[in-house]
Amino acid sequence: MALLTIDGVWKRYRHHNVLRGVDLTVDPHEVVCLIGASGSGKSTLLRCVNLLETVDDGAIYLDDQEITDVRANPDQIRQRIGIVFQAYNLFPHMTVLDNITLAPRKVHGVPRTQAEAQARDLLARFGLADKAGTYPDRLSGGQQQRVAIIRALATHPRLLLLDEVTSALDPTLVNEVLGIIRELKQSGMTMILATHEMSFARDIADTICFLDQGTLLEHGPPAQIFDAPQNPRTREFLYG
Repeated sequence: MALLTIDGVWKRYRHHNVLRGVDLTVDPHEVVCLIGASGSGKSTLLRCVNLLETVDDGAIYLDDQEITDVRANPDQIRQRIGIVFQAYNLFPHMTVLDNITLAPRKVHGVPRTQAEAQARDLLARFGLADKAGTYPDRLSGGQQQRVAIIRALATHPRLLLLDEVTSALDPTLVNEVLGIIRELKQSGMTMILATHEMSFARDIADTICFLDQGTLLEHGPPAQIFDAPQNPRTREFLYG
C-alpha cells in the first residue's frame, strides 16, 4: 500500500496553473526527488502535501486517508508529516534544544524530560551534541539546517518533505546536510525532496520526478531519467 498518493492535483494562483494534474505515488521507505527549473511547481507540490496550500482539484491521500478532504483536520495531519525549508525557519530567541522540543511538548504532549532526552539523542546522532544550549545565530548555515531537520524528525513523522534544503548554503557546507539525508535513507525514512543537486538526486533517489511548468512530465529510476530520458523537455533540462 502506498504511503502517499497524489491524484490529479491542480493548484492555481488566480489564472496561473502552478500544478497541472499531478499524479504520484510514494511507497513506504521510498525516496523521491523532484527536479525541474525554478518555478516548475516543486515547492508548491510539497506545500500542498503538507496542507500549507489548498489544492484546487484532485486529492492527496496519506495512508489511504484523504488529507485534502475539507473535513480533515490539518493540524492532526501535519503531526504525521515533517517539512524542512531552505531558509531553516528556526526560532531565533530559542536555544537549539528548545527549538527541537517545542512541537513534541506543545503539539504531541510529550513530557519535557522525555522530549529533551530524545532531542539530545538526535543531536548526538547528527554530530551536534554540544550545541543544545546554543542559539541559532551562533550556528553555521549547515548546522542550522541540520537542526531544522532534527526538529522535523523529533515528531517521528511518517513522511519527511525537504524543500531545496541546500540551496541557501555555502557549497562547503552542503555535504554536511546531504550526509544527514543519506543516513535518513539508510534508516528507512520516507522522503520527498525538491533539489537542484543532480548528482545527489541520482545517488539517493529511488524515483526521480521531472516537473515542467506544473506538469509531471516524466518519472522513473535515476538510471532511466538521467541516462535515457524519454521526454524531449527532460533531455533539454538535463543536457541543455
